[in-house]
Amino acid sequence: MIDAQLDALARLAGAGGVAVLSGAGLSTESGIPDYRGPSGVARRHTPMTYQTFVGDPLARRRYWARSHLGWRRIARAEPNPGHKAVASLEASGVLDGIVTQNVDGLHQAGGARSVIELHGNLDRIVCLGCGEGTSRDHHDDRLRTANPGFDAEILAVNPDGDVDLDDSALDGFEPVDCTTCLGGVLKPDVVFFGEAVPVDRVRDSYALVEGARLLLVLGSSLTVMSGRRFVLRAAKLGIPVAIVNQGETRGDAYADLRVDAPLGVVLPQLAARITALPVASAR
Repeated sequence: MIDAQLDALARLAGAGGVAVLSGAGLSTESGIPDYRGPSGVARRHTPMTYQTFVGDPLARRRYWARSHLGWRRIARAEPNPGHKAVASLEASGVLDGIVTQNVDGLHQAGGARSVIELHGNLDRIVCLGCGEGTSRDHHDDRLRTANPGFDAEILAVNPDGDVDLDDSALDGFEPVDCTTCLGGVLKPDVVFFGEAVPVDRVRDSYALVEGARLLLVLGSSLTVMSGRRFVLRAAKLGIPVAIVNQGETRGDAYADLRVDAPLGVVLPQLAARITALPVASAR
C-alpha cells in the first residue's frame, strides 16, 4: 500500500514545481516532540501565549527558566533523514521552496536553502522595546552568567523549545533584559500563540504556494489556521495537495494523495524514486 502511494507521489512531485509545507512531525525523529502526532504533548502542555509573556513578569521568568534548559535540547538536535531528503529534492530542482511551521532550524541544518520560517526560529532573540536582535547563543551565555549553577531536573520536553520544571526549581532564577535600550523585554524571535505571523512571511508563503504545481504537506496535522490556510488556498486554486503525516490531519478532505507513515522513513524513499524517474533526469 505504502509503495503504491509513494510511486504515485513520486510521479506527482517528479515533474517539479513543488512547494513544501512542513510541521512538527518532520522533527520528531530528531528528538523534538510535536503537539498532536504520536509523540504529542498537547494534552499536558499549555503553550505560552504572547499576551501572558508580555503582561506577566512572573510568567515570563518561568518561561525563561524553562526555555533556558529546553534550548540545550533544541541546540543539540540534528537533522534526520527526512530533513535531508527534502534538501536533496530541493537541490535536484524538484522543490521551489519550503514553508515551515517549525522553529528548530533543522531544514537549513539538513541542507535546505529556500526556507520561509513562518513562525520564526528559536536561535534568535529580539527586544520588544527597541527591536534589537541577538543570537540565542549570546543570550544563553548571559543567562548562564546571571544564574550560575542553575540546572533543574527536567520533567518533560515541550515542542516549543521549553521544558516542564517543578515550580520550586524556579526560585531565584533571574532573566536578563535588553542591554541596548536598558530594560527592554527580550523574547525568542518566534510567533507565540495569540501573536500574529509577520505579514511579509504570510505574503511570501502565499506566493510560493500559488505559483506551485503541487503543495506537499509534511508532518503537519494542519490543526491551526496558520498552516491550514495554505492548503485551503491551493485547493481553491485547483493546485493538487499531497499530505505525508502520521495520523489524520484537518487537510485530509482536500488531499489528492495521502501517505500515513514516518517521514524519516518514507521521504528518503520518495527522493530515491523521484531521482530514478526519467523526468527527473531530464530537468
